[in-house]
Amino acid sequence: MDTNQALPINVPLSLYVHLPWCVKKCPYCDFNSHTFDEIPEAQYLEQLKKDFISQKPSIQNRPLQSIFFGGGTPSLMSGQFYTDLIVFLKNNIEFKSDIEITLEANPGTFEKEKFADFYRAGINRLSLGVQSFQDSFLKDLGRIHNSDDAINAIEHAKKIGFSNFNIDLMYGLPNQSIDDALFDLKQAVQLNSTHLSWYQLTIEPNTEFYKTQPVLPIDDALFDIQQQGQAFIKESGFDQYEISAYAKNNLVSKHNMNYWQFGDYIGIGAGAHGKVTLNKTINRTRRTRQPSNYLNQPLQLINEPVATDELLFECLMNGFRLKQGISWLQIKNNSFLNKEDVINRLQKFIDQSLVLHNNQSIWLSEKGYLFLDGILEELV
Repeated sequence: MDTNQALPINVPLSLYVHLPWCVKKCPYCDFNSHTFDEIPEAQYLEQLKKDFISQKPSIQNRPLQSIFFGGGTPSLMSGQFYTDLIVFLKNNIEFKSDIEITLEANPGTFEKEKFADFYRAGINRLSLGVQSFQDSFLKDLGRIHNSDDAINAIEHAKKIGFSNFNIDLMYGLPNQSIDDALFDLKQAVQLNSTHLSWYQLTIEPNTEFYKTQPVLPIDDALFDIQQQGQAFIKESGFDQYEISAYAKNNLVSKHNMNYWQFGDYIGIGAGAHGKVTLNKTINRTRRTRQPSNYLNQPLQLINEPVATDELLFECLMNGFRLKQGISWLQIKNNSFLNKEDVINRLQKFIDQSLVLHNNQSIWLSEKGYLFLDGILEELV
């Protein structure tokens, strides 16, 4: 292993912007989100600008290939907020000509009325947190919109001009049947979504569901839902390119692809995380989580270099999520390990046909996806 080999500085670069406020905390949510009396929008905008400027050395003359406004509920902010921020960013970093700018939005009536302002600000992709098109499940999930709100918001977004949008849906909900799960997928397809994020509800610590422990479908039922749902998605013209991501017409999420291919991203905002390649080292960065601390205390970037012996785990944790896997070149550039090193580490899974490879890349088989966590544990 050549630890003196320099990491490439031409790693793709993205920007993640965290907006930490929500009207209500959902019982399954473990993200950095906070309810509010009044959002200090102007103050937060100015702090985001300072945050970005403080991290400009990470840019290394690279253009931005994507921006992702995540939360929280980014659609609570005004259109003018995004206009001002995007203009500021354009003045401080080059945008690629085909830059993808995504905003996560709740499909409620209040947010829907601002979609046109978001579009004019330069946002060209929406990610709509629908979760289900059935009111009973939305109620159980603590969502503040109903199914009609979701359908109306999506139709409104299309009329405004959003031709690229993602619909977030969950499966494995309490008392959910296969027919229930397929109903949600069929509705999303009928609405001509270009991208689906279809993922299983999991109970995370520090959530309301962790305290109440709702009864979820058993493993056999979850497997049946997953298999029939994936078959329907494929029949509907979507390609699965990641564990829970499906795209039509190759409209994959550029931002998430950059994560999974171990690209760089700057994170700004309360609790935002980043990953940057500097001085032959890969660094994880993060900001303080509490919005009040982020706004009222001096900016402090917590910087944690990734240990050399953890780099392969980091590469494969992301790369194995992709159907295409990760290339040997990407592994070499980011972990300093060559093909033979990696094959030796994963030989028993290769022998079991859980991990597959050729001269260009390494990836998981369909069966291998079921054992992803166990495969990764071998690398820790």
